[in-house]
Amino acid sequence: MIASPDIASVGSGSLVGFVLGLIGGGGSILAVPLLVYVVGVASPHVAIGTSSVAVALSAFSNLVGHARVGNVRWPCAIVFSLAGIAGAAAGSAIGKRFDGQKLLLLFGLLMIVIAVMMLVRRKGHGTQFRPLERATAGTLLPRLLGMGGAVGGMSGFFGIGGGFLLNKVGGDPDQVVPGLMAAARMPMITAIGSSLVAVTAFGITTAVSYALSGLVDWHIAALFVAGGVAGGVGGTLLAHRLATHKTMLTRVFAGIVAVVGLYVVWRGYGAVVAPA
Repeated sequence: MIASPDIASVGSGSLVGFVLGLIGGGGSILAVPLLVYVVGVASPHVAIGTSSVAVALSAFSNLVGHARVGNVRWPCAIVFSLAGIAGAAAGSAIGKRFDGQKLLLLFGLLMIVIAVMMLVRRKGHGTQFRPLERATAGTLLPRLLGMGGAVGGMSGFFGIGGGFLLNKVGGDPDQVVPGLMAAARMPMITAIGSSLVAVTAFGITTAVSYALSGLVDWHIAALFVAGGVAGGVGGTLLAHRLATHKTMLTRVFAGIVAVVGLYVVWRGYGAVVAPA
């Protein structure tokens, strides 16, 4: 190998953190492919378990900042998260029983779908946000519970944060994807802050599930997180300088996700169809 696993772990974590700091989300989707194909984690399940630790810690660190300035709508976030925790527990239980190579193949396909979602403009809802209370519970609760469970399930199954289904993924205010914004009609900034509650909860749930099965490499996870912190600082600093080009950066990143997704599909398909 050109680099040792430790150096590769720190470097991969730095790349994910840099992307998160630069465009505000999506970087964690690269964690599993980096752990498998760059760091050299042999088991896709260990890669997913290790990735979920990094996702949870990264989301929590960002959540603290948003919570301090009041960008979290706690009632909606808690209901969404509770439903998602159940979904994440079920999804991770299923994922651990799924063949590792087939799981990688599906992961690659998911990356391609995410890339397309990041590139396609979708009009946001003009309806003003209404908080979760007695008068709105009949409308909001079913949406929050349903979407929370679905996003949590995918998060647990694939070991990703699920943020791409929760809030804005592009540079324009009207460029959103279904999820927390759609369920509660939240403004962008509060949807981002509130979604971090869910991403943290989903990541912890998935990490605990995989850790209990011995499917987390804690040494690699620590190095990956350390690299992510350093990369996040650099990405955030650069984001301020390139603020007017965020849409372009997001589209470039979407292209990278698509290319990596195609590579993962190619490698996963080759492993699945290869003769025993």
